[in-house]
Amino acid sequence: MPLMTRTRHLRTVSVAALLLTLSSFAHAIEVRFEAVAPGLYAFIGEKSGRTYENEGLNANIGLVVTADGALLIDSGASFQGARKIHEAVRQVTKQPVKWVINTGGQDHRWLGNGYFIGQGAEVIAHANAKADLQKRGGDHIAALKPELKEKLDGTVPTLPARWLSGNDETLNLGGTSVQVIHRGGAHTPGDVMVWLPQQRVVFSGDVVYVDRMLGVIPVSHTGRWLESFAALEALQPARIVPGHGQVCDLPLAQAQTRDYLKTLRTHMKQAVDAGQDISAAIKAFDAKPWLGLLNAAELHPGNTSRTYLELERE
Repeated sequence: MPLMTRTRHLRTVSVAALLLTLSSFAHAIEVRFEAVAPGLYAFIGEKSGRTYENEGLNANIGLVVTADGALLIDSGASFQGARKIHEAVRQVTKQPVKWVINTGGQDHRWLGNGYFIGQGAEVIAHANAKADLQKRGGDHIAALKPELKEKLDGTVPTLPARWLSGNDETLNLGGTSVQVIHRGGAHTPGDVMVWLPQQRVVFSGDVVYVDRMLGVIPVSHTGRWLESFAALEALQPARIVPGHGQVCDLPLAQAQTRDYLKTLRTHMKQAVDAGQDISAAIKAFDAKPWLGLLNAAELHPGNTSRTYLELERE
């Protein structure tokens, strides 16, 4: 190759590499906590699916700053993602992360546990989550690997050290009263909500979805999900940090989570009781009020079939 041609080729390759690097930086996830109430913060994750760019951080993460340390609500989808979350915490407070509560069994709720345990944090979850975490941890890794690639390196499914067993457990964390509420699960068996009574704010985990369609997955139970939502309603929160979507009030959560689940469950129960087959029951369900939600087209069909099968088993 002539020298001039080779020089042009190398320049082209260098420019292409630079553009690729800049592109990667431009699409890297930025974790930033925003104030919700005094001492309370939330990172609002992307509402779409898990991608290389968002590093599986397509869910909301909570932060409570106490007089004696920080409480993190969910640890992210990977070891490296947890490190980014920790860096974002440091932009808010100099307090160390002393506690982490996993609000459920989805990957972005707990796969960052290993990182925070390495930082000295105590990780807490409900005992109903234990079997689910043990069973699906490897599946989470296998599902994330094609998307996250090297960004999943270092991630090992790591169980919490402390398991709660009651329906309503009040923890005193750094002088702050934190109530952990469980009603047998929702999106996953171990789903809990974290209630801060002083500020009247609830971090709902996957009990509440807004702006996007919720997902009824094989480990979900719509009946207990509605029981969990009823417990949230009893709190009459001033603000809700949902599992997915923007910080909201109770009426929006009712419209986009409770009403969908209640209508879906009622319809499918009637179909099962009447002996209607699953295909006809799905076709007859009127989903129009919720089809404008993000991801509705891809998630609603599975939601209907799994709810029908759940009620058939009952």
